[in-house]
Amino acid sequence: MYEPSELDITRLPVVPFPTVYQPDSYDDHRGKGTPLVIDNGSTNLRFGFATSSTPRSGLNAIARYKERKQNRPLLLFGEGIDSESGAKSQTRTPWEGDVLLNFDALENALDYAFIQLGIDTSSVEHPVLMTERLASPLHSRALTSELMFEQYSVPSLAYCVDSVMSFYHNNLPTPPTPFTSDGLVVSFNSASTSIVPILNGKGLMSHSKRIPWGAVQSTEYLLKLVQLKYPTFPTRVTSSQTSWIMQEFCEFAIDYPAKLRELKDPLKMRAAGRIIQFPFTLPIVEEKTEEELNRVSERRKEQGRKLQELAAKSRQEKLVQRESELQNLLSLREKRDTENKKDWQSTLAAEGFDNDAALDGTIKKLEASLKKARKKDVDGDEMEEEAPSFPLIDVPDADLDEEQLKEKKKQKLMKAGYDARERARKEKDREREEREAGEKREEDERDNDLEGWAIKMRREHEAIMNKIKERNRRKAALTDRKSAASQARMKNIAHLAADERVPKKRRKANGDDMFGADDADWAIYRKINPAAGSSDEEEDLSNLQLVEEKLLAYDPSFTVDHTHASLASQKSALVSAFKPPYEEGDVEGKTRIHLNVERWRVCEAWLSPSMAGVDSAGLGEVIQNVLARFSDAEKGRLVKNIFVTGGPSQLPGLVDRLHATLRPILPPEMPLHIFKAKEPSVDAWKGMADFAKTDEFRTVSVTKAEYEEWGGERIKRWWGGNWNSSVPL
Repeated sequence: MYEPSELDITRLPVVPFPTVYQPDSYDDHRGKGTPLVIDNGSTNLRFGFATSSTPRSGLNAIARYKERKQNRPLLLFGEGIDSESGAKSQTRTPWEGDVLLNFDALENALDYAFIQLGIDTSSVEHPVLMTERLASPLHSRALTSELMFEQYSVPSLAYCVDSVMSFYHNNLPTPPTPFTSDGLVVSFNSASTSIVPILNGKGLMSHSKRIPWGAVQSTEYLLKLVQLKYPTFPTRVTSSQTSWIMQEFCEFAIDYPAKLRELKDPLKMRAAGRIIQFPFTLPIVEEKTEEELNRVSERRKEQGRKLQELAAKSRQEKLVQRESELQNLLSLREKRDTENKKDWQSTLAAEGFDNDAALDGTIKKLEASLKKARKKDVDGDEMEEEAPSFPLIDVPDADLDEEQLKEKKKQKLMKAGYDARERARKEKDREREEREAGEKREEDERDNDLEGWAIKMRREHEAIMNKIKERNRRKAALTDRKSAASQARMKNIAHLAADERVPKKRRKANGDDMFGADDADWAIYRKINPAAGSSDEEEDLSNLQLVEEKLLAYDPSFTVDHTHASLASQKSALVSAFKPPYEEGDVEGKTRIHLNVERWRVCEAWLSPSMAGVDSAGLGEVIQNVLARFSDAEKGRLVKNIFVTGGPSQLPGLVDRLHATLRPILPPEMPLHIFKAKEPSVDAWKGMADFAKTDEFRTVSVTKAEYEEWGGERIKRWWGGNWNSSVPL
């Protein structure tokens, strides 16, 4: 049983009550045309005027819910959904994975944003700068533009890529210096990870790449690992809880294979583990006082003494009864010499005996039984069996009457059994002599050639270990219904269950089923019953123990660490460190999750998505592919400023892992610098606000007239936006 200290346990945070936000005053922006900045993220919606220092933010989700007490419909946004338990099942988000599809939810979210900003006019009289995903589908863009222009009547609308704007904010030039920074933006988004090269302050979208792995997929992957590790976990683990666990405990490993080799040590795995305590409810147990417990204990002891007395009394009564029966039978046998033969036969028949032999046999059994009982009462030992005598076997049949002939047959059977036991005893003696002779030969071999003997014993030890491993491997394979062993088992069962009757011709020719004639036939039942024990298994373990004892005694290179028990205990210790066991009634321990390997495995999926079942190149490979499109001079400008942003970029070890991944693929003399966003969550919005206050913002926006002429899909091409279906400036 594992008992960690309270310092090693982290409890899930208590979910706070949703914050009630009051709408801002609109007076400062009324009629001024202040740009409106909206970061439409798949997790959070951030919005605010460009002149604000920080944005308003909320979970990008809505729920339509009918309140039962007052029977009125409610439209809940963000944290407000958690305030109504019935509303959680009605939750919808504008995003489906990495694609903007649910525009009803987007409209409701924008309604909430405009209300919180205090906009009380019939239309939104502010130019809007809004984010869209890298290489956004034209369908999503067209419907978003239609919503903004037709529903809200915005004067102009511009789209940008959030990661580029985060890079812009962290490399913001001093006015009036234009933005000309170089760098490689690695953006960790909710449902994807994108790489965007930037040269001379312009995002090269045609050279950008995106992999379908993000924070959502990592959270789901961690949840699956936890469910696989704890299939009977008593509490439901939610996605929000898993997301918190990933943010708090997961990290990138500089060398993942080396980390796994390090965690092969049970002590290191236990030290690297993190324990998360989930809420639990202790069962109500009626506690008894010490006086009541002592009373119950005395009652049980008294009941035990009474049972022992009753058993002793019963044994004594049976013993007295048997002694009485023996005395009666002995008195009966004394009458045999005083009565004539006819009266004696009548007396025997009245007592239930057929002849004298039956009477003598009964008396003999009673005497032996009483002798054993008395001996057992004295010291608990069993009496040794006396050698039987067979006086009638050598007497000719002609000299015996009918009763004596029957007794002779019985003695022949008894003698046959006795002879069989004697032969078995002699066989054991012979086997013991052969074993002693074999041990003597082995001893001589060991004295003459210790090294050769040790090699021979090592080979025998390895062969037995392989047999045990193969047997265990087969048992494990039988638990998988798709394995070859399991399918072969089902074939054997189907063959045994098949009703194949013997044809009439074969039946006439005595062509019966010969199953069972060979002892090997019965092994089929061990094949179809994976839980059945095997005598071969016990014999292998016994032989293995004997070989190990010899090697430990005479081979100095064979230590306790090489024994089967030690290897099994090492594996058991590793399994125990991976998932520490708790007692059956430990409710608190059963509601704990131990993270160890999963802490690094989840983050490693960004570098190797295939380990999580996603057919995609990893982050390092994609960055290498992007850099291969540039010359060495341009590549040097890019890797001098690798910029990572997005929520998952805050996971520990990311910068070191990227450095370890990219350094080997770059020339040694090429400098490599990796920077993290100052505030990954809001830097994109702040960069958009910085850009919206420049004169360039008006030139990249699509006006209402241009929207009516071009349609909702067309945008203007500029350094911070997508290029698909764009018009060059």
